[in-house]
Amino acid sequence: MSKEWLVELAMAADELKTVLNRLRRAQGQIAGVVRMIEEGRDCEEVITQLAAVSRALDKAGFAIIATGLQHCLADSDLAADGDREQMRARLEKLFLSLA
Repeated sequence: MSKEWLVELAMAADELKTVLNRLRRAQGQIAGVVRMIEEGRDCEEVITQLAAVSRALDKAGFAIIATGLQHCLADSDLAADGDREQMRARLEKLFLSLA
């Protein structure tokens, strides 16, 4: 019995809060970078802020993928071998998209 696996974004409240805080921080940093560019600020300062935004987004993405992995492992006893392999491949692709 094969079915398409969907990675649900079912996170514990504390995990969700952490991810949302990181994304909100990144959102604020992006707005700051836009202002810096509009103001003609120093290139090094802009790049430093862009790097910080990138790290914040990466951390949020990794946290989301880690949650998916936890669910995959928790559900692995219930899934057929082909389903597990399909889920593993999808999670690997997501993980590598952040690398």
